[in-house]
Amino acid sequence: MKWCLFSFSLLLSVSCNLGSQGSSDVDFHEIRSNFGSDFPVEPPFDYQSKAPSYVQLDNRIGAGIDDKKATLGRVLFYDKNLSFNNSIACASCHQQNAAFGDTSSRSIGLDGGLTGRQSMRLANLRFSSEGKMFWDERAISLNDQVTQPIQDHIEMGFSGLQGQPGMNSLLTKLDSIPYYNELFSWAFGNKSASEAFIAEALTDFVSSIESFDSKYDQGVQTSGTINGPFSNFTVEENHGLELFLTPAQLNSSGIRTGGGIGCAGCHSPPEFSIGAGIHNNGVDHVAGDPSGFDTTNTKSPSLRDVLNSSGTPNTPMMHTGDFLEFTTIIEHYNEVIPDVNNTTMDPRLAKGPSVVKMELTTSEREDLESFVMTLTGSALYSDVRWSSPF
Repeated sequence: MKWCLFSFSLLLSVSCNLGSQGSSDVDFHEIRSNFGSDFPVEPPFDYQSKAPSYVQLDNRIGAGIDDKKATLGRVLFYDKNLSFNNSIACASCHQQNAAFGDTSSRSIGLDGGLTGRQSMRLANLRFSSEGKMFWDERAISLNDQVTQPIQDHIEMGFSGLQGQPGMNSLLTKLDSIPYYNELFSWAFGNKSASEAFIAEALTDFVSSIESFDSKYDQGVQTSGTINGPFSNFTVEENHGLELFLTPAQLNSSGIRTGGGIGCAGCHSPPEFSIGAGIHNNGVDHVAGDPSGFDTTNTKSPSLRDVLNSSGTPNTPMMHTGDFLEFTTIIEHYNEVIPDVNNTTMDPRLAKGPSVVKMELTTSEREDLESFVMTLTGSALYSDVRWSSPF
C-alpha cells in the first residue's frame, strides 16, 4: 500500500512538472512538416538574454526565458491565423527589418482599418525601469499587453464586439491546427491553447528581442564606462554624447545659456529607455487628427535602434507617427510648444510658465544625431531566433 501511494505521488509530481516545463513526448511531425526538418526543437534556440553586465534595468527582475515557450511565441508572433480573417500577424506591425516597428505612421489592421497610434518598436522592451506597456501605459505589464491587439476590433479582430468572435473562437481555431497541438504540448505539456499560454509564450519571445552590439556598446566595453568619451567615437559623436548627458543651464526665462541638452534625464544610458514617472512630452495631438487633443502618452520605445544603419529612422516617430526625420525630433525638443491646455507636460520641458528653449546650433544638432546613430546594432535585423519561421 505504501508503495502504491509512493508511486502515485511520483506520478503526480512528474505530471505537474510536465505541465509547467512542457512535454518531451512529442514526435514533432506536424511542426517539421510545416516549418522544415531544421526547425529548432531538439534543442530549441537559446533565448536567454545576452545583455552585458553594465545593463542594470530589467523589468522582468532577472527572470529567465523558457526557450520552448519563446519558440512557440515566435510562431505565434508571425502567424496570421491569430487574426480573424488570417490577414494580420503581430509581425505585420512589428517588422524585424524596422527594429520590430512599423514603417507606416499608423498600422493597417483588418479590412484596412488604422490603429489609433503608431506601433511602438519592440527592441529592448525588457531593459527599462518601466514595465507598463502601450504609449499611454494602460497595460500593467508585457504579459497583460500581448493579447490585447489580438482582441482589438481594428487590429486582429477577436474582440467579441461588433459581430466579431471572441477569444474563445481563436482558441478553438488554434486547437484545430495540428502544429499548435504539438507546440503547446511541447512547451506547456497540454495540447490545448489558452489565453494564458499564448500570453506567456509571446511575452517570453518579445522579451528576448534585444540589441547590444552597437558602436556605443563597443565603446563601453573598451573604456569600462557608460559615459564616455570613447576612443572608437569621432569627435562629433563624443560631443553628441556630452550634449546628451549634460543637463542644460537655463536662465530665468528658460533659455539655455550653457551646458548640454540633458536627454539622459528621461533616456538614461546604457539602456536609453524611458524612465518611470515621465509626463507627456508636448506632442499632445491625436494621431491622424492634428486638431485632436491627447496628453496620455507618457511611454516611448528605447532610443536604441531608433535609426537604421543608413542613419534614417527605422519607423515614423512619436505616438502620432508624423515625425519622419530625426531632425524633427531634435527640433521638437529644441523648443517645445505644447497646446495651452496641456497642463501635464513633463516639468523638465518647461521652466515655470515658459517653455525651455535650447537654442541649439546647427553643429550641435548634427553631433547629437551622430551620437544617437551609435546606438544602432546589427544582429537585431538578421538574427534567425527572431525571424519568421514560415
